Amino acid sequence: MSTPAPGRHAAPDQGTPGPITSLQHALRLLEAVDRHAGGATLVALARETSLSLSTVRRLAEILEIEGYLQCQDGGWLLGGTFALLGQHNREQLVRARLNRKLAELRDELGAAVYFSRYHDGELSVEAVSAADHAPAVQEWVDFRATAHASAIGKCLLSQLDHDGRRDHFSRHPVARLTSRTVTDADQLMHRLERQPATVPVLDIQEYALGTVCAAVPVTAGSTVGCLATSMPVDNVHRLKAAAELLAARAAPLMLAMAV
Repeated sequence: MSTPAPGRHAAPDQGTPGPITSLQHALRLLEAVDRHAGGATLVALARETSLSLSTVRRLAEILEIEGYLQCQDGGWLLGGTFALLGQHNREQLVRARLNRKLAELRDELGAAVYFSRYHDGELSVEAVSAADHAPAVQEWVDFRATAHASAIGKCLLSQLDHDGRRDHFSRHPVARLTSRTVTDADQLMHRLERQPATVPVLDIQEYALGTVCAAVPVTAGSTVGCLATSMPVDNVHRLKAAAELLAARAAPLMLAMAV
């Protein structure tokens, strides 16, 4: 009698499933649970996977012990162990998710979008999503030194305390970039301190002539960040709606980046 080849083509003995079949059943079960964000009963999972109820129950109990599944109010959900997988690649995973979400938002807005943070005393543009139909603003002066004039910079500075803003301006003195740039440091401080957290920050040709921008804060723990967009000045009539969409997408964006 011939011996089955090892690997995926090996046929398990009749009766008790072999290890390969059990593994396949467990994977199908996890995939089925993943399709139900609100949880699914064992009966529903058995029906969806075409497995017996006893098999689903046995696998679910094992996966629960290992932390891959959890049961809440009779519904089964993915467990916390998944959050621990791939920690060595966490940065790459977050970056990929961020770029994908920004690209979706860029196409929805029809304009370039940016994710920026303020950390270690400096502004940092972490990611930009631009395209031929949605060009990014040309960085003709270093963004780090021109926070006072850009929507991104002003949005980030508005999230700092008074001393944090003073410290920033002591290291990056206010300079005139266009005829619209506000160069009075006291006036800038006053505006930043009175900036409501729920109101988008605008840049109407303050950083670069021919370009308008809007930015909204994004919060995740201690992160000082913002989501922004830029467009040609002849599209300024679209800026308000774009800013409102940014505000609506900010929280889901941060949730999508969570690992």
